[in-house]
Amino acid sequence: MSSFSTSLSSRTSSSSPFLSNHSSLINSDPSRRSLSFPQGINLDDLCVRSKRKLVQSSVAVGDGAVITKSSSPELKGGPLSIPSQEAEDKLVIESNGGKEHSTVSITVVGASGDLAKKKIFPALFALYYEGCLPEHFTIYGYARSKMTDAELRDMVSKTLTCRIDKRENCGEKMEEFLKRCFYHTGQYDSQEHFVALDKKLKEHEGGRLSNRLFYLSIPPNIFVDAVKCASSSASSSSGWTRVIVEKPFGRDSKTSAALTKSLKQYLEEDQIFRIDHYLGKELVENLSVLRFSNLIFEPLWSRQYIQNVQFIFSEDFGTEGRGGYFDHYGIIRDIMQNHLLQILALFAMETPVSLDAEDIRNEKVKVLRSMRPIQLEDVVIGQYKSTTKGGVTYPGYTDDKTVPKDSLTPTFAAAALFIDNARWDSVPFLMKAGKALHTRSAEIRVQFRHVPGNLYNRNSGGTNLDRTTNELVIRVQPDEGIYLKINNKVPGLGMRLDQSHLNLLYSARYSKEIPDAYERLLLDAIEGERRLFIRSDELDAAWALFTPLLKEIEEKKTIPEFYPHGSRGPVGAHYLAAKHNVQWGDLSLDQ
Repeated sequence: MSSFSTSLSSRTSSSSPFLSNHSSLINSDPSRRSLSFPQGINLDDLCVRSKRKLVQSSVAVGDGAVITKSSSPELKGGPLSIPSQEAEDKLVIESNGGKEHSTVSITVVGASGDLAKKKIFPALFALYYEGCLPEHFTIYGYARSKMTDAELRDMVSKTLTCRIDKRENCGEKMEEFLKRCFYHTGQYDSQEHFVALDKKLKEHEGGRLSNRLFYLSIPPNIFVDAVKCASSSASSSSGWTRVIVEKPFGRDSKTSAALTKSLKQYLEEDQIFRIDHYLGKELVENLSVLRFSNLIFEPLWSRQYIQNVQFIFSEDFGTEGRGGYFDHYGIIRDIMQNHLLQILALFAMETPVSLDAEDIRNEKVKVLRSMRPIQLEDVVIGQYKSTTKGGVTYPGYTDDKTVPKDSLTPTFAAAALFIDNARWDSVPFLMKAGKALHTRSAEIRVQFRHVPGNLYNRNSGGTNLDRTTNELVIRVQPDEGIYLKINNKVPGLGMRLDQSHLNLLYSARYSKEIPDAYERLLLDAIEGERRLFIRSDELDAAWALFTPLLKEIEEKKTIPEFYPHGSRGPVGAHYLAAKHNVQWGDLSLDQ
């Protein structure tokens, strides 16, 4: 039984089990369904959700997992009936001495690390800047490094930026935000140190209904210790406690299952928020909107019209000192098994019953379980080597001092995957991910089939039919946008065709700056919205797909194909695409 407790359970019995999970509240009470919002909603509308006072507890761990509990207790005679929204709101008011106010305490565990400094604190400030955080909130940094409150604020202030459309009060907002930030030094496995943290949190909460969110921005080998101490010594006694967990969620099926089992000794599944920040990116969120709210796309979203789908991720830099971490995981675990596979599941899923988190995640799991085992002959791996350009020498992967000289860890991988269901049978889903490539980008490319008996083939300038194929491109980053390649007549008296783009460039269409993915995911965790977080059965299905492949690569000591730093990757990737009658869309002249 989880040691996280809620206010009602503490009133009934100190040994009462956790309340039924919050998703059941949402499904049973129509007034709660406002928590599941259309994916196209903007951040200003999104912040309306922060005005609601939910009686829950959750903990956030590392890559973004959050755990949430409802406040309806379960007695020996059976579970209590689920309270109505009015009853729960009344409980909130009564528990605060008649004041309709609660407080949220956010603890960043591992506050001295790069992720906290570069992403988590700036995201929290952005939410505060936009008015998305509750009126009463406190942020605590927790780490082993010795630091004062003032030193934490100085460290955090160096990474904060303001929205481009509200710069006039930036300095004032920063000062107000930093006054809410505090620091506590402690070991991640020390009950005593978490008890001291709990005492400090209570001082700031001032007797209000307290909700607590823990973000575990720490190595996975200490997740369980931190969760154990937080759950037993620093969870909320009157509201919710949630935990966000960062990837990696294990290295394979076995280690992932072991981690999940250990976490569930102290947390319920609906308290764990496993974060994949790519699911919080604007264009990934827009994927379902594009498909399900536009009549022109949904009828085409099948094997009948789509020839292949490509998920492409590239970075123009290498490991740069992070080789020690990366060498333990490699590009397949680091990018393909989570980021790209999650996007694939969203892309290929059937229409969910609703936008509720469980309905969406149910459909994603069906896709993952329908996928054909990945064959080694459908995979190409590579590793970047040193090269010299313009008198500048760029280091190879094994030149990194933190990487073994004989490392076979791939920094590039391309794979062909297949979904064995009626909608996608025989359609190749190609993934490609790599470091130290020629550009930095992430995109989804949907290549449609050729027009049967095309009347204009002779007018399109040759016999290469791929040049005349319609293609939908969703550019996740940078320069977020969506464009559709169509064939068009070149103006003039003759009949000559050209391929043109119908282009939606976000920076040109929308004046507002696009929120960072961590902003959206942190706000969702605070609100208990799990739609963009990974459920344990999703994680199991993802590892079941990739574990046999990873095991085969490592057991056979497959040697990666070398490619120059700053190139387009191994030549083998082109042969893989050609094998499935596909041409990589990002390598075409008019990409």
